Amino acid sequence: MATIKDIAKEAGVSIATVSRVLNYDDTLSVAESTKQRIFQTAEALNYTKHAKRKQTVQAVTIVYWYTEQEELEDLYYLSIRLGIEKRCDELGIRARRLLLEEFLAQETSESEPVIAVGKFSPAQAEHLQHVSSQLVFVDSTPDEETFDSVIADFQRVTEKVLSYLRELGHKRIGYLGGRESYPSETGTIPDPREETFRRLMNEKDRQTAPWIRTGRFTVQDGYELTKNELAAEAAETRPTALFVANDTMAVGCLRALHEAKISVPEDISVASVNDVSVAKFVYPPLTSVKVYTEIMGETAVDLLLERLDGRRTVPKTVLVATELQKRESCGPLLS
Repeated sequence: MATIKDIAKEAGVSIATVSRVLNYDDTLSVAESTKQRIFQTAEALNYTKHAKRKQTVQAVTIVYWYTEQEELEDLYYLSIRLGIEKRCDELGIRARRLLLEEFLAQETSESEPVIAVGKFSPAQAEHLQHVSSQLVFVDSTPDEETFDSVIADFQRVTEKVLSYLRELGHKRIGYLGGRESYPSETGTIPDPREETFRRLMNEKDRQTAPWIRTGRFTVQDGYELTKNELAAEAAETRPTALFVANDTMAVGCLRALHEAKISVPEDISVASVNDVSVAKFVYPPLTSVKVYTEIMGETAVDLLLERLDGRRTVPKTVLVATELQKRESCGPLLS
């Protein structure tokens, strides 16, 4: 496993700078390009090296729905992209990245292979299909009978977290999550983590409304929701454990709890999702469900090649497994 020292050496910065960037220290004055290099290095050092082999496909376009700045606020998509790019590099394939609007606006008559990363509505998927006949989606399934896709089972992720927290004795469990919308469309996308949390908590205790707060999947919203909502609750009524929808929100949550002098895990346990590089380097280290984002990216490239090589014509949806990583941010209920 990569250490902060390894990341600092590879990125060409100090250990202190790496530590502060990975903990989203907003008092640190450092260029966005440096932050990008540190996060990419941290994610890349977690990947297993593979031997290169030649490939007949020359180029792949990664169609993205997050800007670089948004990508830094949700490392889930950064990690998927790096998995795609590393797999392409191993196979000698050139990968370029375009935002959805940029891709659809380009003037070309060629049908280029596309890996679409993020959430895309059925209408947007159909639009992409008109531009490219070779298309794979990562993190969404607009139509599983038409398109290849790679996804993680976030319903199962939620079940794992709640089961673990209940094993530790927690009953008052809260949820801190985010909401997203399709690019250039109104309305929010249902989140399977929140939906599954509501269902499981209601099944367990039909008399009590579960503690749920949502914002954006960012450090800042994790911080503000915790500071203004959770920390304001009386100790007797606030949750003894918190399920946070992603690691970046959890970083902000931990900071707000520290400022409010609410100890983790003595006063409240915190578990999150994705297990990106940040999770190991915050204090205390985060219990998080590992989503194998690098495998998702690599699998998307492999699905695309199966189609291009004529090895398969039937659409395939690949569900990548997840694994709970238990760390110091969770502990048994003390009272």
